[in-house]
Formats: sequence, structure tokens, C-alpha cells
Amino acid sequence: MRACSIALALNACLMASAVQAACPDAAAISGFVADWEAKRPAKALPVATVEDATCARDKLATALQGKLGKVVGYKAGLTAKAVQERFKADGPVSGVLFETMILKDGAKLPAAYGARPVWEADMLLVVKDEGINTARTPDEALRHISGMRPFIELPDLALAPGETLDGTQLLAINVAARFGVAGAEVPLKADAATLALLAETKIVATDASGAVLAEGTGAATLGNPLNSVIWLVQDLAKSGRKLAAGDLISVGSFSPLTPPKPGQHITVRYEGFAGTPKVSVQFE
Repeated sequence: MRACSIALALNACLMASAVQAACPDAAAISGFVADWEAKRPAKALPVATVEDATCARDKLATALQGKLGKVVGYKAGLTAKAVQERFKADGPVSGVLFETMILKDGAKLPAAYGARPVWEADMLLVVKDEGINTARTPDEALRHISGMRPFIELPDLALAPGETLDGTQLLAINVAARFGVAGAEVPLKADAATLALLAETKIVATDASGAVLAEGTGAATLGNPLNSVIWLVQDLAKSGRKLAAGDLISVGSFSPLTPPKPGQHITVRYEGFAGTPKVSVQFE
């Protein structure tokens, strides 16, 4: 009976330890940063809960800021159901975008730009003013958005083969933010037609031959990209942060996360918008 009691007590202790939030220490963060900078597959950060992962992300963002320039916006990840399923997550996660992450339309970069590089069709929304921080509906959010920028996000899943990369770990590693190629801003009107267009726009990724690689609609991100904005506003508020005029918001994936190939040229276009805006990237 005594041995049984000891075993039960030990199990209870282990279970309690597993659910306690434990922010990764400085050594774990610096080790990840070193691997990230060297484009080496990294070990997973030691996180067990969303609280752990949020703390890890904030420590990582602080460590990266001195290397990557000022904060220029935020990304809402896991906003598409298919991506949530891939990472075994039940909701979105948020990350930080830094100045040097945002590349110009037509950028050329190595296919191996990270340890585990992938590309995805995305969209940036540009914050018009701080009134966005009180928006609770898509039409309210739209009043505080100045425009849309075509965006091919270039995340780096970073972790070594065999490491678990689920929604919690993805949050810890700043939602895999590495690079993204952004097109020119398309002004948006705050009206019903634009609200509908953001959900209905067909987003098509093609290669240099014009062959379709992937396609989706704006509705893939929580029903409307503006819902990603609303979710992000509420998530930032939990830590006392707010969006500011000029901030960029990456709303999430409209296509599968796909490894790039050397020599590949990818263009993403946004059908329904005047002039069919697009953005492209070339991998070397």
C-alpha cells in the first residue's frame, strides 16, 4: 500500500508539473536564436501550455528585435481551418513582424532561406488609425483599415525532423515568421462592397508558366480577413498592446504551406480588385 501511495503521489506531482506554466529560460531562447540565424534545424522550445508559448514568443521577439529592426506589424496565424488541422490547434495564434522581414515585390532569395522554408499566399491589411483597437465587427474594422497589400509569406518552420511542431510550439517560435514579399498598397473603401470583396476575392498562386499552384478565397481566414484583424486586436489586448497607424497585419494562409524549389518563380494575384493586384517572388 505504501509503494502504491508513493507511486500515486509521484504521478500526481508529475501531472502538476506538466500543467504548470514554465517560460523557457534565456539559454533555451539564445540557443534557438543561434540556430535560427544559422538556418540550422532547431530543437523545440520547452513549452507545455499556451502561457509557456506566449512567454517564449515574447522573449524570442525581444531577442530578435535588435537584429531585425523595429516592429512593423503582427501576424495572425492558424486562421484557416486546414492549417489548424495540420498543426492540431483549435484556434489562431499571433506573432510579431519586424522591419527586415518585409521584402519588396519581385524579391529574389535562396530557396533555402531558412531551416525549413515554406511559402504561402497571404494578405497584408494596413492599419489606418488606432480606432481599430475598439473594432468588434468586420465593418467596424474596415473603417480603420487604409488598404490591402498582396503578400507572399515565407515562413520558416525551423524545427529539426522528429521535433513536435504543433500549435503551441508554433506560437512559441513566433508563428514561424522569417520573411514575406509585399506588393503595393491597394486603397480600400469602408463600404459594403469592399467588405464582401475581401471575403469573396479569389487568391491564385501560379508559377512562371502560369500553371496554378494553389488557390483560395478571402473567406478562408475566419470567414473574412477582417475577422483575423478582430481576433488579433483582442489577442494583443491581453498583453496590453495596441495596433498603431501604419502597422501591417498578416491575416493568414490562403494556400497550403509549400517548400520552395530552386529556380521557382511564384506570383499571387487577387481577383476582383481593380487591376487584379499581384505580388511575386523568385527562388534561387
